[in-house]
Amino acid sequence: RTLLIRIGDKSPEYVGTSDFKDHIETCYGVLLRELEHYAFLLQCAEQLPHKIPLYGAVVGLLNLESEDFAKKIVDTTQTSLQDALNCNRIRILMRFVTVLMCSKVIQPGSVIVAFETLLSSAATTVDEEAGNPSWQARADFYITCILSCLPWGGADLFEQVPEEIERVMAAVEAYLSIRFEFGQKDFLEDLWDRIQVLSNNEWKADSVPKPHLSFEAQLVAGKSHPITCPEQPSGKQKLDAGLKYPRRLHRLNIFPASKAEMQPIDRFVVEEYLLDVLFFFNGCRKECASYMVGLPVPFRYEYLMAETIFSQLLLLPQPPFKPSYYTLVIIDLCKALPGAFPAVVAGAVRSLFEKIADLDMECRTRLILWFSHHLANFQFIWPWDEWAYVLDLPKWAPQRLFVQEILEREVRLSYWDKIKQSIENAPALEELLPPKSGPSFKYEDGRELSVEFCGLVKGRKSAREIITWIEENIIPLHGALEVIIQTLLDIGSKSFTHLITVLERYGQIIAKLCPDLEKQVLLIDEVSSYWKNSSQMTAITIDRMMGYRLISNLAIVSWVFSPTNVEQFHTSDRPWEILRNAVSKTYNRICDLRTEISSLEKSVISAERAKADLEAAESKLEIVDGEPVQAEKPVRLKRLKAFADRAKEEETSIRESLEAKEALLARAYDENEVLFISLYKNLADVLMERLRHVSMDVEKENSQLNGSKTDEQEQWCRTTLGYVKAFSRQYASEIWLHIGKLDAEVLHPLFQKA
Repeated sequence: RTLLIRIGDKSPEYVGTSDFKDHIETCYGVLLRELEHYAFLLQCAEQLPHKIPLYGAVVGLLNLESEDFAKKIVDTTQTSLQDALNCNRIRILMRFVTVLMCSKVIQPGSVIVAFETLLSSAATTVDEEAGNPSWQARADFYITCILSCLPWGGADLFEQVPEEIERVMAAVEAYLSIRFEFGQKDFLEDLWDRIQVLSNNEWKADSVPKPHLSFEAQLVAGKSHPITCPEQPSGKQKLDAGLKYPRRLHRLNIFPASKAEMQPIDRFVVEEYLLDVLFFFNGCRKECASYMVGLPVPFRYEYLMAETIFSQLLLLPQPPFKPSYYTLVIIDLCKALPGAFPAVVAGAVRSLFEKIADLDMECRTRLILWFSHHLANFQFIWPWDEWAYVLDLPKWAPQRLFVQEILEREVRLSYWDKIKQSIENAPALEELLPPKSGPSFKYEDGRELSVEFCGLVKGRKSAREIITWIEENIIPLHGALEVIIQTLLDIGSKSFTHLITVLERYGQIIAKLCPDLEKQVLLIDEVSSYWKNSSQMTAITIDRMMGYRLISNLAIVSWVFSPTNVEQFHTSDRPWEILRNAVSKTYNRICDLRTEISSLEKSVISAERAKADLEAAESKLEIVDGEPVQAEKPVRLKRLKAFADRAKEEETSIRESLEAKEALLARAYDENEVLFISLYKNLADVLMERLRHVSMDVEKENSQLNGSKTDEQEQWCRTTLGYVKAFSRQYASEIWLHIGKLDAEVLHPLFQKA
């Protein structure tokens, strides 16, 4: 197992030798004595796909000794390909099939048939839907599968079945001519261009090892096995399949092409290797970094490695894995390659910083969260003097805001004095630091009612006693909301635990004082006022209050769109963070309910199955001495009856829970509809006011912002529209459920156009 995993590595198992031929011969010798481990060999090929050529050569040598073993490999691969639901798995199995063909294990004609089946499906998909781009994802994926196999097997196919592979290439070109056009060269067209260059270069790719050539004289004697292409889904299966195919529209180009130092096809192959490692090692960051720095290629690829990771971190609408995974991998790569990778990451940050005004708002937010987290792991060291010039830019300039938000997030991850110390090479940037964190209590001077109320709380009086005291002492004289909320927040300000305790113990008082939307907006105002020096504590407190249903999501939307907040849409992330949290929390409630309902439905089905099994067993009869008698054994019948009785008892309770959860889900859908209509109505209202006065050309390049009022209005519109796009993209599946009402009530033509 260790030899198979470490094949191609400089590892003790191979006494440090890096000669592929020695590794292959060692693996072949061991496996020849233990052929039952073929399944583990296949697992390695799938999960370490950058080593597929090495595994292909091992299988080719074993095919000479045991055709049955090779046939098992081929048959299992074919079955896996048929059953594969994951696109990465399909792509990698196709690569393995191609490499087995190079090692004379699979017939080249079989590979051509597989390619042509995929081609036929692709052409049919696009033709049926008249080039509809929502269906094209599936067709494009099939063509990408074919083209991505050619760096590994193109040379052998052109040598062994030249007419057939030419036919495939012509069909790919024909497909590219009928697919939907995106207006600029996309990923698939770019890949086709790279394959053309590879073809003209006699299929030489330095990034693809060809270990089978070292054994060519032996392998030619092996028997080639046939393989059939998987059947393509149709009907409902086809619809489901259409939803799962990945769209790779464009590459993220951060660095100049000259930094790559490799041929176009090598860039594609190394990118495939890196994406495969990121995919298969998503739970093992150390191993992921180790394999990423040890790819079997003869040139350096740090720049491409950084671009590939950032392309996943910034992928829209969602990265394949949590952003923190990519953060940890980048940290581990910086430690694994201390002399090279930190400088490359720094170069990527500088390049993205230069383009920050053109970056999607969602990408900008992710970049801020990543960079602040990254710096926190490296003592917050950064040459801030390079960016000190942002102080000369307007307060709403994207680059200035980027630096401001990074510093604010760093303070959250550390403390104010530490971050001030970290920018000592650019002390002027202290202006962009958030205020020194701490509460802003209105009654520090010891206002009598606040002190008295504080005493009641510390004396552990019940919520009912305190409400009576409020009604008798405060309401006749003062606005109770201000005094009570400020004092409760002050009591809960010492730690997160204190805050939770206060909300749990005295939430009833807050609910009594803030029963409606108008009062809840005032409550949020008090929270914002108390924590005006801490965006983090403002967001946490409002989020917790929403969790305890003391504040509704509609109250948060109303507060976010109050005039004071609207004016800072383009200069602060504070209102947007609170809005993101509110929408996310509402969405998560629905997701949780769906999961719970699905689990309960499975329990109901399980209970019904237990009942059906018992009935089937009881009805099973056999003839003994001419008389029908119970055929099932009494012990099994007794066990089935016990299962059925227990299931029947549980079923009633489960169905009640299911009914309750479905009612909650229906209510949550209604809440969601009201939330999205309120959100988009508010967005439309504030945008309509300003879009009429601003000549918005969304496609044009951002001009140099000179600080005039018009430029500021334009930046406000760009920022707000950027968040509209981010919300719409992230919650598209939920928003579509309510699109009829949104179309009728909110989406004015000017808003839609923008």
